[in-house]
Amino acid sequence: MKLLPHMSPAAWLDHQARLGRARGWSVEWFGRGGRHGLLGLGSRRRPGVPRIYLSAGIHGDEPAGPPAVGELMEALEHPYPVDWVVCPLLNPAGWEKGSRENGYGADLNRDYRLATQPETAAHRAFIRREGPWDLYLSLHEDWESSGFYLYELNNSRHCSLCGPILKAVCGVLPAAAERLIDRHLVEEAGCIRHPCAPDEPLNWPEAIFCLKQFPMLSYTFETPSRMPLEVRVQALVLAARAAVEAFCEGWMGSGGILGEGRLWAR
Repeated sequence: MKLLPHMSPAAWLDHQARLGRARGWSVEWFGRGGRHGLLGLGSRRRPGVPRIYLSAGIHGDEPAGPPAVGELMEALEHPYPVDWVVCPLLNPAGWEKGSRENGYGADLNRDYRLATQPETAAHRAFIRREGPWDLYLSLHEDWESSGFYLYELNNSRHCSLCGPILKAVCGVLPAAAERLIDRHLVEEAGCIRHPCAPDEPLNWPEAIFCLKQFPMLSYTFETPSRMPLEVRVQALVLAARAAVEAFCEGWMGSGGILGEGRLWAR
């Protein structure tokens, strides 16, 4: 079930909550996003499997992320050899308005150091309760980019996954051609290896806050907003699948144990 333009955020989040309960996941409503609550989903914790975090919708004018989360979650096979923590729509008030900011005019993805907004304050508490995790994935869009790109942050022992992620997406979207994006040097087409520190001391994004809590390999995916919505959703789904599959292969190679079963329905 995709998040369609005529659907309310509350209706779509209710659907995701029902899907989580049907799988036996924990379902937690926390904080307030305007008049909408925020939703966190978590699969049962199991020893020896990687724990993966997935979030979307922190900017309401980037509509491709939440439906990509929906497609990823509906395609999961059971049993699947990873544990999940999922926040499918972090700014429902902004999504309803089509605004980058929340209902109070704040950019939530610059508020994780000071937590001046009710959404970020509640989400920070959720992160601390549900962490740690090993792989962080956040789905975004960029109104200025010519193609797909990603930010990689890594304060862990895990190897980079940029290669398989970009390869998976290249059939749908080209890598961004810019050599400089948001003042960051693009080291190779589509890949920014970001330092493990915020660009501005007080204005922390979600990814930096998570990185300060525990070691992890972190990816923020950006698709060009000028492309059709269906293409952006498909690119985000492909990027996330490739990241999870490559991460799990590396986990097994390092001596980790994975459960039986496929990751995705084919």
